[in-house]
Amino acid sequence: MFESLSERLEGAVKRLKGLHKLTEENIGEAMRDVRMALLEADVNISVTKEFIASVKEDALGTKTAQGVDPGQHMIKIVHDKMIELLGGETTGINFAERGPTILLMTGLQGSGKTTTAVKLAKVIAKQGYNPMVVSADVYRPAAMEQLKTFAEQIDIPVFPATPDMKPVDICKQAMASMTKEGANVLIVDTAGRLQIDDDMMDELKEIRETVKPNEILFVADAMTGQDAVNVAKTFNEKIGMTGVVLTKLDGDTRGGAALSIKKVTGVPIKFAGIGEKVDQFETFHPDRLAGRILGMGDVLSLVEKAQENIDQKKAAKQAQKIFSASFDLNDFLEQLQMIKKMGPLDQIMKLIPGAASAMKNANYDPDEMLRTEALINSMTLKERSAPGIINTSRKRRIAAGSGTDIVEINRMLKNFQKMKKMMKTMGRGKGKKSMMNPFAGGGAGLGMEQ
Repeated sequence: MFESLSERLEGAVKRLKGLHKLTEENIGEAMRDVRMALLEADVNISVTKEFIASVKEDALGTKTAQGVDPGQHMIKIVHDKMIELLGGETTGINFAERGPTILLMTGLQGSGKTTTAVKLAKVIAKQGYNPMVVSADVYRPAAMEQLKTFAEQIDIPVFPATPDMKPVDICKQAMASMTKEGANVLIVDTAGRLQIDDDMMDELKEIRETVKPNEILFVADAMTGQDAVNVAKTFNEKIGMTGVVLTKLDGDTRGGAALSIKKVTGVPIKFAGIGEKVDQFETFHPDRLAGRILGMGDVLSLVEKAQENIDQKKAAKQAQKIFSASFDLNDFLEQLQMIKKMGPLDQIMKLIPGAASAMKNANYDPDEMLRTEALINSMTLKERSAPGIINTSRKRRIAAGSGTDIVEINRMLKNFQKMKKMMKTMGRGKGKKSMMNPFAGGGAGLGMEQ
């Protein structure tokens, strides 16, 4: 996510860290790097100019507190302004105080509206509400069937609309059936188009007047950059919207849409799609994303992922074993499986402060975790608990059973021993407290060769 932008900004941040005194000249030089990074990231040019001017004004207009490094003071200003650019505050769904809540999903075809409707339903269900989804898209072939298939996978009720019905009638009947279904939130997936046209807008206006939605959410493909921003601006002017959902954010290396859309439309980004799976969807946090972009990590998101996906009792037990002599390959396998539940390792590592830059020097192989699991699963229980007995003959058998080779077995065992030794050393010192997590060992044996 935003790798290109982060790499470009890394140079600017290093320059800022080296400042011992803030002057108009050196601030200007550092901001030139930031300006180029933002423009290359496809950030709106007016937004970029305003951002740079605002940072310069604050940097020159405030005194650095005594004992605070001028460079760090400058980085804080850039960080705070970036949070502001991304929207400032985290904003969720505005649920109705009384009666049902109606959410209208809008956007162009191909933006991921249908999958987003289901992902959002899952998030809402986790908050204790009872959502129902309905497709008012009578134009796209199989649109209704697609929504039904996705929703049924996570046990979300779907209103049985048919393509021969009128979109407005579909919405009316879906609202009428909410009580029967025990639903208090209705998510309406409207039809998208390949481009904005008058017919599309007229239909949306008619649906809006009929259902009187609590939220009109515009779903935008983050990878389309300024095109997404311009379409969102037009939608807002013609229909009005209360929030934006950015999809495919995990594949967006630049970040132009995320950094421009709030400033251009005045509408906050509320959610972000970070993958194709139903659970790869999260509330948009401007402060956390700003930290990620500037290489500061995102510890809060890391903690939340751990709490959602990892059994806390098992994690505590694992943490104790990591620092003891009894930590073996059975424990290592369990640790790998815990991490897998949290998502792709490269994404997880980027949430750890400082890990993003360290990963650039690591040869990350996303399939190595799978191979490591296969290797351990091909071992006997005795071999897992006492890896020292694994001789050449045993290695040949394990390699045949796991579809790997002896070189990979040796590398995995070497990484395991290296991690075990490191953890044992840390367990005797201050590191124990700070490393009570499933990421001990800096990625050794998890698909990252240092």
